[in-house]
Amino acid sequence: MFRLPGQPLFPALPDDSILKPTLTWQLKSPRSGPVEAELGYITGGMSWHADYNLVAPENGNSLDLVGWVTMDNQTGKSFHDAKIKLMAGDVNKIQPQNYQMAMAGNGVMRDMSSAPPVSEKSFDEYHLYTLERTATLLDRETKQVEFVRGAGIPSHTVYIYDGAKLDRYAGWNWEAVRSQSDYGTESNPKVLVMREFFNSESNHLGMPLPKGRLRFYRRDADGQMEFTGENEIDHTPRDERIRVATGNAFDLVGERVRGDFRESVNDHWIDESFVIKLRNHKKEPVEIRAVEHLYRWNTWNITAKSDDFTKTDAQTVEFRVTVAPDAERQVTYTVHYTW
Repeated sequence: MFRLPGQPLFPALPDDSILKPTLTWQLKSPRSGPVEAELGYITGGMSWHADYNLVAPENGNSLDLVGWVTMDNQTGKSFHDAKIKLMAGDVNKIQPQNYQMAMAGNGVMRDMSSAPPVSEKSFDEYHLYTLERTATLLDRETKQVEFVRGAGIPSHTVYIYDGAKLDRYAGWNWEAVRSQSDYGTESNPKVLVMREFFNSESNHLGMPLPKGRLRFYRRDADGQMEFTGENEIDHTPRDERIRVATGNAFDLVGERVRGDFRESVNDHWIDESFVIKLRNHKKEPVEIRAVEHLYRWNTWNITAKSDDFTKTDAQTVEFRVTVAPDAERQVTYTVHYTW
């Protein structure tokens, strides 16, 4: 903006002036006449992500899965009849992006024949998904295409009770809280619901799955689908287990009560006992996995227990118990810490 009095006069622009961002190339050819050339470059503004819908029948835990990729073009340019390839994996860039999308050449978003709409292959350390038909992706446009489908996928529900409520101790030093008698005595009553299945050919899947959101549904008696929870998965290779939390169980309740607590500061040991109460208000028996974190120190020994346990890592054990319908089951144990 010019604030001087009068009307400013500027010389005319030359014919070769560039008024907007432009890329110009000079190509050298060994012969005269038309030649074909291929240009590849990295651009921003193009992104994609995956979504998965999983539907269970009214009764049972088998799943029907449909996966979609959603492509978003914010580059400022439209691509007509483009061949689209989607690269999934943790690709390192100086300016990180969640997803990488490569476009080249000249293809529909929906498959109208029996051929799969997307093919997949390993590429370097990543996985490359190619749309089998060309697609037009206009500027500022979002499109979806189905890329994976599986029916009758065996799955099962896992119930987890992680009873120690340790939120208020987040970031505290171990040695600062280890000898506090009330450390870890607050109880969480919720029992977590997790859905688990294997990404394998025997389970009617077996394609490497890019990271994305899983939405779970179950059909009601009238045939309608009801939403039952969602979560996200990371990039998942074939033949790996998928386990995601979908919410808390309505009819299952946990309670965790600290019993005896003894310590000897001079002799460097602590004894602590817990009672875990699991109540099942369902009409069928349920296995609940009670997870206990041995959080006071990394040298410990369980000296007494009511049930067998599995050590899942250096400071975590898991009791798997079956609770009868409309019943309560108690798990007790005593742990001895030394340091």
